Amino acid sequence: MAETVERDAESTGAAAATPRSRAKADRRDALLSAAAGLFARSGFNGVSIEDLGAAAGVSGPAVYRHFSGKQAVLGALLVGVSEDLLVGGRAVVDEATDAASALAGLVRFHVDFALSNRDVIRVQDRDLDHLLKADRHRVRALQRSYVELWVEVLGRAHPTVDAAELRIRAHATFGLINSTPHSAASSPPALVRALLEEMALAALSPAARAQ
Repeated sequence: MAETVERDAESTGAAAATPRSRAKADRRDALLSAAAGLFARSGFNGVSIEDLGAAAGVSGPAVYRHFSGKQAVLGALLVGVSEDLLVGGRAVVDEATDAASALAGLVRFHVDFALSNRDVIRVQDRDLDHLLKADRHRVRALQRSYVELWVEVLGRAHPTVDAAELRIRAHATFGLINSTPHSAASSPPALVRALLEEMALAALSPAARAQ
């Protein structure tokens, strides 16, 4: 009987903790979302802990309940998005039935990422050097793995083409996809998406080389 009561108490405690854990996770996500917008607009050095807290609806000191400091916020933001890209890209490839569908899926996936994460892309381009050394190395390692995922798929789609050329094509395609949403922000999203997918697939094909 006593064991049953103890188990019931533990279950009740776990259930009671779930809303608190969810609220904490939601607040952390809100801080990261606010950080992306603030860093994109003002740069890492132009944003204070108080700015981050105010944008997320909390006091500046409350930010320290979730992050050790501003660099930790930047690290969580950029490491997190790099992890999401790699995990999402691998899932696309795993679900594809052949190299061509895997490549088309990667293009769609990355275009969707770029259209949904304009601020994060801008932050990464401008403020990567402000990361702590360990976070910067982690981001770079994740980025390299993501590039090599594309190169592996491109190699299966175009087995006679040198991997070095395919890697250049992948990097150039990332540049195309990542930069366009900023300059085409006023254009219809469906049009931007369609053009980016079309142009990316053309850039990735060796047949697109000028004769």
